[in-house]
Amino acid sequence: MESTHKPGNGPSAGSRPDRDSFLLGRTALVTGAASGIGRACATALAAAGARVYVVDRAAEAAEAVAEQIGGIAHVVDLSVPDAVDALPDDADIVVNNAGLQHVAPVHEFPPDRFALIQRVMVEAPFRILRRTLPHMYESGWGRVINISSVHGLRASPFKSAYVTAKHALEGLSKVVALEAAPYGVTSNCINPGYVRTPLVEDQIADQALVHGIPAAEVVERVMLERTAIKRLIEPEEVAEAALWLCGPYAGFVTGTSLPLDGGWTAQ
Repeated sequence: MESTHKPGNGPSAGSRPDRDSFLLGRTALVTGAASGIGRACATALAAAGARVYVVDRAAEAAEAVAEQIGGIAHVVDLSVPDAVDALPDDADIVVNNAGLQHVAPVHEFPPDRFALIQRVMVEAPFRILRRTLPHMYESGWGRVINISSVHGLRASPFKSAYVTAKHALEGLSKVVALEAAPYGVTSNCINPGYVRTPLVEDQIADQALVHGIPAAEVVERVMLERTAIKRLIEPEEVAEAALWLCGPYAGFVTGTSLPLDGGWTAQ
């Protein structure tokens, strides 16, 4: 397929797009969009004018978000390949966000749980991009935004499956960046530290158990131990970074990993 990218697709000198409408006519697909980072991304993209596919296995929550933002809910279990392959293939923007966590030492880690995490966080993004990239190539524009993690750049104990999956997502993102560049399509990762989401809140008890500390001390002693900024990140902060990557001033940004980690990786 030949590139339809034309010189001058970037912003013109002195131009400043209307934030409230710069994604009009674009379609976005956001996984894990019923809550947390995914919901914040779906909301931000819709506010900028995009039509949003709200993808999540939580039917009631996904439909509520879709109704709120004027999107379309797709209730899908991303661990089921056939279900992933049935998702729409006409997205101009893909936000691979869905994920899950399990905290345990490697020698006690359940193999089926390890495999599940790879299916949801690596295979599903691959399958989604395999089907949506041809549309982006055809139109000469696209944005792939992979919600990775600081754990895509650094490791932590007791998270072998999650760290493995996020490192794999980083690799997939970079390969897509190289292949897609001639077609006006960018691919990047966003790498937040601990975000105030149900995924983070749900692992506090497990973290307390494996580290042998009270649950009340997990945020300060484990989650914020390596950050210079001592607070959790808000989902809306991640969504704003995703929105910027969709904008005209980020057209030369591809193959990158954008840390939102409070200084974690500065050490």
